[in-house]
Amino acid sequence: MNQTDDIRLAEQLRASDPGEREAAFVQLVDRYSQRIYWTVRKIVVSHHDADDVVQNVFLKVWHSASAFRGESGLFTWIYRIAVNESLSLVRSRRVGLFSSLDDGGASFDRIVSSEGLFDGDAAERALARAVGRLPARQRAVFTLRYWDQMPYEQMSAVLDTSVGSLKASYHHAAAKVEQWVRRDVSGADFTVCDESDDPAVPVHSCPDPVSAGGTVRSGNGTGNCEETAKK
Repeated sequence: MNQTDDIRLAEQLRASDPGEREAAFVQLVDRYSQRIYWTVRKIVVSHHDADDVVQNVFLKVWHSASAFRGESGLFTWIYRIAVNESLSLVRSRRVGLFSSLDDGGASFDRIVSSEGLFDGDAAERALARAVGRLPARQRAVFTLRYWDQMPYEQMSAVLDTSVGSLKASYHHAAAKVEQWVRRDVSGADFTVCDESDDPAVPVHSCPDPVSAGGTVRSGNGTGNCEETAKK
């Protein structure tokens, strides 16, 4: 969807005619819900939690549409709500799902494998566990940059953080993830690349990102995973 479409949808969401508002909202959900779902899912891990977060996101969009002033793009605004909702959930559940990382990740692996977030081979489980160990906000930064391949300027608008701080946060996260994956999968040669803000150059463009135990699914570069969300 281009900027003109975003502006039109934003105007319709603030319309006085209830029918026009509802039609715009249905169009918004139809176009953006899958992209939002997969970003949320990478942060919160569980499909059921992601589903709940996405519903809350679009409820907030519906009730807050009149407050949208167009200072950022409509999708950027929705993304910001989605990330904030995801971080709130992760922080509230820290002693639940992610405490299972301390038992060697067995419980975490069962959730990741049974719900289809990754194919379930050793490398993918190691990557999921590594990202799960990151502090909540750092995990959001890693998700937006690595999996969604979002430019830093847009990340800055979503997370309300300077580009310099985001770059530092991402590189710290990437270093931790690389270390944990290599330690978790014997013989893995895992490297996170981030050499360009050019959208034509994938963030994780290193050849053979995981040379032992399989490869890591990262989506198709638009924020959508290549598989359909399980419902």
